[in-house]
Formats: sequence, structure tokens, C-alpha cells
Amino acid sequence: MRLILAAALLAGAAMAIAAPQGGAVNDEAVTGAGYPASLADYRFFADAAAQRPAPGVTPYRLQTPLWSDGAEKLRFIYLPAGTTAKAQGDGLLDLPVGAALIKTFKLDGRLIETRVLLHRADGWVALPYQWNREQTEARLALAGARLELTTPQGQAISYAIPNKNQCKECHQQKDAVTPIGPKARNLSAAWLASFHKAGRLYAVPKVTARVPLWENRVKLAAAPVARGWLDSNCAHCHNPVGSASNSGLDLRWEQADPVKFGVMKRPVAAGRGSGGLEFDVLPGHPDQSIMLYRMGSLEGGISMPEVGRSTIDPDGQAAVTRWIREMKP
Repeated sequence: MRLILAAALLAGAAMAIAAPQGGAVNDEAVTGAGYPASLADYRFFADAAAQRPAPGVTPYRLQTPLWSDGAEKLRFIYLPAGTTAKAQGDGLLDLPVGAALIKTFKLDGRLIETRVLLHRADGWVALPYQWNREQTEARLALAGARLELTTPQGQAISYAIPNKNQCKECHQQKDAVTPIGPKARNLSAAWLASFHKAGRLYAVPKVTARVPLWENRVKLAAAPVARGWLDSNCAHCHNPVGSASNSGLDLRWEQADPVKFGVMKRPVAAGRGSGGLEFDVLPGHPDQSIMLYRMGSLEGGISMPEVGRSTIDPDGQAAVTRWIREMKP
């Protein structure tokens, strides 16, 4: 309750930026120095409650998304007029100053929060907006919030809207906030071609290895499905410049060295997090692999991923279990 109240007070004190007339996105709100108090100030949506984007705002989806307690996520990308995104091979799209990434979470039958990433002249800024009960407005929640909700599986949870600083836990690479989702390898070929045809992408990249479509996971080989899940859920921290770089575990999709993505790799430090097990991934033995032990825990100091969830992803657990079980010793 205190967090929710603090968020409301901060949102009320935040700088409100007047939205322009007409249907255009408010570029000043995206690039200016202030933190707009309401999601509506940006004019990203023609109908926010229905999540119908304004002209110039493009929906997109990821091949394999990050798990967040089973929440449905609606993703959008905005580029200011006259600009284009540039592909960087299989990696993250290079988005111009003035661009924005918008992600709305739906759970328990309603809109819960919308997170925005704004590309300003001095770098990216991450801000969370909390939807009201009436589903008419989302207000800035700098201090975050806690909400009692129900997952699609019927499980009661205490859902956390991150505060502004917590956004950095996933989005900070080296010393800078950066997007982590829209990598060419995690976007469909059809979407990239359409974005290019619309004049929003300078050139369509030739993706060497695309992350599998999550809905097709049971029909596909175990390794790419599991590696895709690990890339989306874990690699933003477990990479050479991420917050978990000291673990020595590199879970990026492009990492080709089995030891670096955990196979027969001993943990850097043995402790509660290892569960008394010897290897991050022990081929043929998911029950003896630290990776599965930590994925299957909700206990602080053991649970992985550490933030962004209060339940275990059953499908992610099953995918990684199958991968390790089928791995030859």
C-alpha cells in the first residue's frame, strides 16, 4: 500500500507534457527531459484501453518472449517521422533517437502496466506506468507497486510493477540502459520484411539462425527451443557485459561453446544457489543440473531468473528439462 501511495504521489508531482493536437505521437514527450505523468501524454495509442496504436506506432511480437507469470504482453515500436531503424546482423535493431518501445502487460483479465523505453539524446530511459481499475488511464509509477492478482493458471500472486531503478536490473548492459527484446533473430522474417516495406527499416537482415517460434516448441528439436528460452529469459544478465557476468555463464543464443552456456561447467561459487550440485548442466541429468534447480525455485538467493516473476514457468522448465535429458554425456 505504501508503494502504491508513493507511486501516486510521485506520478502527481511528475512533469506533465502537453500532448499535441491530432493523432501524431508527442515527440517532445519522448525526447524531452521530463517524465510524463500519464501514458496518454505520449499519444502512442489511438485507443489506449483497446491497445489500438496511433499512426506511426507498429505492433510487433517476439518469437520466444520473456516469461512474466503468464502475463499477455502487447508490444509496439515507434520511430519518429523521417527516421529508420537499422539492422545489426542477427542482433538488436539500432533505433534512432526519438524512438520508443512500448510493452503492455495484461493479467487477470485486465491491463496492469505499460512499460516504455524512450531513446533520448543522452541514452535510453525506462519508465513504468500503472493502469487504474477503470482501465481508462495509466499513471507514472516511479516507485513501482504491488498488486494481488491471479495468473492464467488460477494461482494467486503478489505482482510487482518495477520501480524506475529496478528496470535497470534487466536493461543495463555495461553502464547504459538498452533494449533487450527486438533482436532480428527473435523477430519473424515476415515482420522484418513488412517493417522494411513500410519504410521503417533500412534493410532486411539475413538472419543466420532465428530463435524458434515458442508456440511450435513441442514439434521442434529440444536444443534450439531451450536455448531460445534461455536467451530471452536469462541472457540479458548472463552475458559478458551483463549484471551476472561474474558467474561465467553466457546464455546468449549466439554462444557456441557448450561449457560457456553451462554444459559440464562448475559454478564460480558453491553455496545455496548450487543446491549441492556440481555442474550448471549435467548432460542426461536435469535433476542434477544447477540450472534446473534454480529455475524450479522461488526462494530468494536461489530463484532464477531473480526478478520479473513470482511463479515458475512450467513450459520453460519442460523445455530446458527435455534439452538436458536428451543431451549426450
